[in-house]
Amino acid sequence: MSDWHGERPTYGRPIRVEGGLTLRSKRGEVARTWWSRRFVEVLESFGMGGRLARGRTYARTGQVMSLSLSTSVVVALVMGSRPEPYRARIGVRKFSDEDWVRIERALADRAVFAAKLLAGEMPAEIEELFAGLGLTLFPASPREMSMDCTCPDWEVPCKHLAAACYLLAESFDADPFEILAWRGRGREDLLERLRELRAPMPAEEAVSGGVRPLAESLDVFWQRPAVEAVPEPDEPVAHHPGAILDRLGPLSVRGRSVTDELRPLYRRFGGGR
Repeated sequence: MSDWHGERPTYGRPIRVEGGLTLRSKRGEVARTWWSRRFVEVLESFGMGGRLARGRTYARTGQVMSLSLSTSVVVALVMGSRPEPYRARIGVRKFSDEDWVRIERALADRAVFAAKLLAGEMPAEIEELFAGLGLTLFPASPREMSMDCTCPDWEVPCKHLAAACYLLAESFDADPFEILAWRGRGREDLLERLRELRAPMPAEEAVSGGVRPLAESLDVFWQRPAVEAVPEPDEPVAHHPGAILDRLGPLSVRGRSVTDELRPLYRRFGGGR
């Protein structure tokens, strides 16, 4: 905090803001989803529970003028009792590029994770996935976070930071991708990478000689394929009309020879009499 020299400052009533950001929840718990509640629980586990509660009224009465989230940092403008709004900043340690390569591969192996995220839901097992990679989705200790505000209050978080935390938790309710963006990977970049990792591999060429792509075969596509010549038989084939009947052997029906009955027809077809 700034402008404090050893005594806790006193404040007047906060200046009301027209059109400020307000929580949807007007009483009771703020978070509606498990992942948003988990974020609030993490903050409370750092000993911030009592101090967070003081900012709930600010968040519900619209004292937060703006809230922006980018890679590893959230910045809010919060109106207090002074004419100029205070700048509250909440930072978190983002994952390295190497960490994100491992995260994206793990997510790509589980198609249901991407499907649930696109449906606006954070998969319940995602914390286990991160733990398996030696990472934590939510900050594991105060060392992973940093908070500061331009107000003169010496407590961290002050009510301005606390109000920003509650609005941040509610934004996680609406879009779980914001948690991942806060950790260093935005929605579009993450989905694009998952699409690349899950794309089917190109088909391998056929084992015998390969198959040319259609675009490279248009000049011969409609041509009749070449047919190999029929090899000469090992034994000479007779050329008289009834030769095939001789190869059939005896064939009779109801005591009559079929081959004998067919020989006149074969002679006529062959040009003989």
